[in-house]
Amino acid sequence: PQGTIRSVLSPFLYCDTEENSKESAGCSHLRSVRVANSCGSMAAACIGLGAPPTAIKLPQRACSSPRNQMSKYRRQRTAAPSRLIVRAAEGEAPAEGEAAAAPAAIETTGNNFKPVKDIQEIMKVLPHRFPFLLVDRVVELDYQKSAVGYKNITINDQFFPGHFPERAIMPGVLQVEAMAQLGGIMMLDPEAPAKEQFFFGGIEKCRFKKPVVPGDTLMMRVNVTKYNKRFGIVKLSAKAYVGPDLVCEADLTLAMGS
Repeated sequence: PQGTIRSVLSPFLYCDTEENSKESAGCSHLRSVRVANSCGSMAAACIGLGAPPTAIKLPQRACSSPRNQMSKYRRQRTAAPSRLIVRAAEGEAPAEGEAAAAPAAIETTGNNFKPVKDIQEIMKVLPHRFPFLLVDRVVELDYQKSAVGYKNITINDQFFPGHFPERAIMPGVLQVEAMAQLGGIMMLDPEAPAKEQFFFGGIEKCRFKKPVVPGDTLMMRVNVTKYNKRFGIVKLSAKAYVGPDLVCEADLTLAMGS
């Protein structure tokens, strides 16, 4: 009878719940069958006890819950490799038991960015020369809108013997000058018949956040915030970074002229 079948199946189906924990003491031999996640196996066990197949009505919760749990387990197993890749890319430790991806060789991770303008092209635009040419390469350029460039800082830079002999630090005013030169490259047209020049018109909201020392790469970005073509006045937002750290920022004013 159905009541008999249900009484037989009670410890089999719910032996892991708190309500039946006391009754499930003797169902360890059935628990191994339940782990197989097969409602058909449970029905076969009942048929073996003499119950007709038509009398077996297993509760929906008992049939669907283990299957859903197994499906969830499989989805987690399938998604695990992609999560591992994301963690490795972000520098996080891989999951326990998983092999870490081999890191790139450090000698292949330099800052040799493909130039939009190399030093030869920069010298065609800017009138500055040694020791005051402070932009080595431009790597992004949107004419009269924005630019990204950098200067490699080395101990051979001419200002380090005096600033300072015992601790070499790039002068902050030269960091601002380097950003202004990048702004000039962005604004000047090398193909213009009458070659233009630019001059400092002002420096506002200037802040120095961290020392810049030999071995650093000073990455700079400038963006045009306002351009009055009639008077040739350009307002720039300028920032300089060493790695992820902001080291200098300022609002610059350039006066364009010939």
